[in-house]
Amino acid sequence: MENVKSTKKLDVRRLVFTALLSSLAYVLAEFLSFKVPIMPSFLTFDFSDAPAMLASLTMGPVSGAVVCLIKNLLGCITSKTMCIGELSNFILGVSLVVPAGIIAHGRVKFSRAVIAGAVGAVVMAVMGFFSNFLLIYPLYGLIGWSTEVIIGLYQKILPSVDNLAQCLLIFNVPFTFVKGAFAAVFSIILYKKLRPIFNSMYRE
Repeated sequence: MENVKSTKKLDVRRLVFTALLSSLAYVLAEFLSFKVPIMPSFLTFDFSDAPAMLASLTMGPVSGAVVCLIKNLLGCITSKTMCIGELSNFILGVSLVVPAGIIAHGRVKFSRAVIAGAVGAVVMAVMGFFSNFLLIYPLYGLIGWSTEVIIGLYQKILPSVDNLAQCLLIFNVPFTFVKGAFAAVFSIILYKKLRPIFNSMYRE
């Protein structure tokens, strides 16, 4: 009976932390995003993946993925892209936090979290190329953003690019990696501070 009560308490705490981190991720995505001058205008930088990464490191990859899902479901309410942008953000977020959570969750060493963050950022960048090329950018055609229009936005910055794959490799891949790396660094710093709290929670 005592084990059942402890498990229920843990589940409630996990639910509360997941809800709080999801709300924080939504606020960061909705109100604290900004454009980068050397990137096309539709690509914005934010730190909304950091709460999801923190959830993944402390509570496991499923919790991290749930934070990504809730953040983007909330984002769909005010979406200007028929939720296509939110779908892309979800795919990239999960690509970052799930590998990191699998590698780091339950391990005591802080160095494991650093490795997990680096691996997550690489996976996120690679997945970003394929998801954009095969799914997201074709979907943008449904709302009037043809491939030619999108390439034209890249050409305003670098006229020499002439196909979508080239645009993604030159712009999106490094941009996505840096975005994932920043989220990883930020969350790992918080993880170092909060790890004792989560460890004590799991020992109860």
